[in-house]
Amino acid sequence: MRLVNERNGAVLAERVERAQTMTARLRGLLGRASLPEGEALVIEPCSSIHTFFMRFAIDAAFVARDGRVVRAISAMRPWRATRLYPAAAMAVELPAGTLMRSGTGEGDVLLFQP
Repeated sequence: MRLVNERNGAVLAERVERAQTMTARLRGLLGRASLPEGEALVIEPCSSIHTFFMRFAIDAAFVARDGRVVRAISAMRPWRATRLYPAAAMAVELPAGTLMRSGTGEGDVLLFQP
């Protein structure tokens, strides 16, 4: 599955992993050495994240049910936490720099394509 910015057609990820079970959502990216370019982890449902115990920075997009980005965070370093974003249905975690490279920001709509 691909993740694409509807506004500009930019591909944020060629491979999307979904974390929908309680165990998968709690684990997230913990224990990984990196998140490779072209990959994303979608945590659903999710309205806040943390990077405690992680070894690398990530970009994060909090996305509403309609696909609209309600908050975009670039280069979130390890040992940080976000506030709660009640309008978010999911969090998309991406390699650091992806949001800037793709021109993705708040208000953009993200599409999941097969």
